[in-house]
Amino acid sequence: MERLDPRVRIIWLGGSLFTALVVAVAVALADRRWFEIGVWVGPVVFVVLAIVGVAYTLQRYRVWGFDIETDAVTLERGVLTRVNSVVPFVRVQHVDSQRGPIERLAGLSSVVVYTAGSRGADVTIPGLRPERAETIQAELRRLATESEPGEPEDAV
Repeated sequence: MERLDPRVRIIWLGGSLFTALVVAVAVALADRRWFEIGVWVGPVVFVVLAIVGVAYTLQRYRVWGFDIETDAVTLERGVLTRVNSVVPFVRVQHVDSQRGPIERLAGLSSVVVYTAGSRGADVTIPGLRPERAETIQAELRRLATESEPGEPEDAV
């Protein structure tokens, strides 16, 4: 299994800390308005959520992996619920490479694989260097094209 670039941990950790901050501020404001427990509630909530966020991010990175096989893309991920996804190339419709603003700041990119019969992206591989994302995109496109069934022969 191939691992993600370690810089993806910074993005995931930033998201966890931002969520912890928002929840802590909301708890502090609610406490101040309705409960009046004390000034310490908001900071304690932030510290607890930050510790949980750091542990979750480290475990998430440790479990995340993907593999491009001869007939499918396999992904393993999940902290509380482990998910093992296998996407056969015959189902692949198109493959995108994308870089959001936060990914660009971290120098990372993602590959998004769309499959037949789905409304959105079925598989996203985050935390890749841009050149690796382009290589994966080209490889998946080639393998998907090769796996397309040929023209049916005339049965005459």
